[in-house]
Amino acid sequence: MNKYLKLIITAAGLSSIAFIPTSYADGGQSMADLAKATQNPIADMISVPFQNNTTFNVGPEEKTLNVLNIQPVIPFELNKNWNVITRTILPVISQPGFAPGQGRTNGIGDVQFSTWLSPKAPNAGGWIWGVGAIAELDTASDDDLGSGKWSLGPTAVALKATGPWVIGALINNLWDVAGSDSNADVNKMLIQPFINYNFPNTPGRYLTSAPIITAKWEARSDDKWTIPIGGGIGQIIKWGQTPVNLSASAYYNAEKPDNSGWWTMRLQAQFLFPK
Repeated sequence: MNKYLKLIITAAGLSSIAFIPTSYADGGQSMADLAKATQNPIADMISVPFQNNTTFNVGPEEKTLNVLNIQPVIPFELNKNWNVITRTILPVISQPGFAPGQGRTNGIGDVQFSTWLSPKAPNAGGWIWGVGAIAELDTASDDDLGSGKWSLGPTAVALKATGPWVIGALINNLWDVAGSDSNADVNKMLIQPFINYNFPNTPGRYLTSAPIITAKWEARSDDKWTIPIGGGIGQIIKWGQTPVNLSASAYYNAEKPDNSGWWTMRLQAQFLFPK
C-alpha cells in the first residue's frame, strides 16, 4: 500500500473518531425513530455502517467477489435551517480473476466522498431532500481494484416517511477529470431506490429493499446495466448503550454485465450515534 493511500485512510479514520461521541444519550428517540433515521441517507445523525456485499459466481471461473464498504456518515450544522451531510465509502475488496489463470486480488478500492446540502425540516409535502457532489479518488491499492481515474459528479437524495413506510432514492453520476490516459473513461451512474416497511408492533424491526442499480455509459450495450431485484429484513438492537442497526438482504441481478454474478448477499452492522 503506498504512502499516499496510508495517509488518506489514517486521516479518514482520525476524523471519523474525532466526531464520534464517547458516550451515548438516548435523547428520547425510540427504536422505531432510530429505524426510520437509518433509512434516511441524509439523517442528522452520525453513523458508521459496515456493509458487506458477497457476490457469487463471478468471473470465468465463477468465484466469489467480496466487498466490505466502511462508510461513516457525519452531519454538520450549517445554520438553524440547513445541514451539510458527508459520507465516505472505503471499499475493502477481495476480487477473483477475470481471465483464466488470473489469481485473486485483495486490497482497497477507490474511495468515494459525497456531500449533500439538506434543509433540516421536510418541505410542505413531507419530502426530505439533499443535493450535492460526489468525488471518486484514485486510491486503489492495485490497478485491478480501481478505475485509475479521479472522478467528480452531482448527487441527490429525496425521501418521504408516511406512517410505517419510508420511500425514496439516491442518485449520482461520475465523470473522470484526471488520471492515466491508458485507463478507460469513467462515465457511470448509480441509482439506489429504497422502500422500507417498519413493523408498528415490533419497534425497530423493518423490511427493506434497496437495490443498487448501475449504468456504465461507456460500456457496450450488453455490459451497460446492472439491475438487482430483492430485499431483506433489519432490526435495531442495543450493544451496551450504543444502538446498532443490523440487516440482511439478498438481490438477484435481473440484468448484468458478462462475468458478473447473479446473486449478492448483503449483511450490514451500522453503529448509531444520535444527538
